[in-house]
Amino acid sequence: MIFQKLQEFRKSIYEYLGTGKDAVFELMDAVLTSPSISSYVSLSMNPLFRRKWSSIYEGLRDSRPARGKLMKLMVQEIPTEEQPFLAGDNSVWLRPDAETLKERGFHHGKDESIGIGQSYSTLAWIPEASGSWALPIKHERITSFETPVSKAAFQLKQVTEQLSVRPLAVYDRGYGNASFVKATANIEADLLLRLASNRCVWGVPPAYSGRGAPCKHGHKFKLNAPETWAGAATTIEITDPKIGRVRVTHWRDFHFRTTPELLNVN
Repeated sequence: MIFQKLQEFRKSIYEYLGTGKDAVFELMDAVLTSPSISSYVSLSMNPLFRRKWSSIYEGLRDSRPARGKLMKLMVQEIPTEEQPFLAGDNSVWLRPDAETLKERGFHHGKDESIGIGQSYSTLAWIPEASGSWALPIKHERITSFETPVSKAAFQLKQVTEQLSVRPLAVYDRGYGNASFVKATANIEADLLLRLASNRCVWGVPPAYSGRGAPCKHGHKFKLNAPETWAGAATTIEITDPKIGRVRVTHWRDFHFRTTPELLNVN
């Protein structure tokens, strides 16, 4: 049963790869079964790629995959009995020697150095509570007309429109800001965002006094200044078998300075 389902899944992918799909499909198998990839030439030597090495370039040049249909095919594999768990982030591919590469730009490398290359935005489904396996649903280059925030919000919108249940989407601190909250305000998804340690949020404003303009912000809460922390709504302490004692503190009804209409930080 599982083998038959896998065959049907692979057949559907093959049909959506467009022109040159034979070479591209074998290239995909070569990528999946190669322990390391040093060049296209090394991929052409994989037993699953049964063509000449030049077919790799021809296939990639001619292929026009149906991206929307491929995304829907991936989303169909996500079970909806429980809330789906999605994770999004962006990564940089530094290409300092590729002078003719389209839309190269300046990006931060792993060690915070500046390099030249391209950046990519990825949204994946995480099926297990532990382990490293994930199903990438969207993986696209961030063009010069986009930002990581705008691209991530657009990808999340595309995926949630195909899901029958509201997912939980997790993002790192690069997305823990007002811009991303605004961009995703109308998307049917619950967000879990990591905030930078120097981030500030504001509480519910006090009641209107009757004079002047109503206040938009209440108590200022700065993450790296414990003296500004308000009283917690909930505090939970548990003992984890792997990492030991864990304490989780929960505050409610905070917002970013430019999104007072959205009580979005808990």
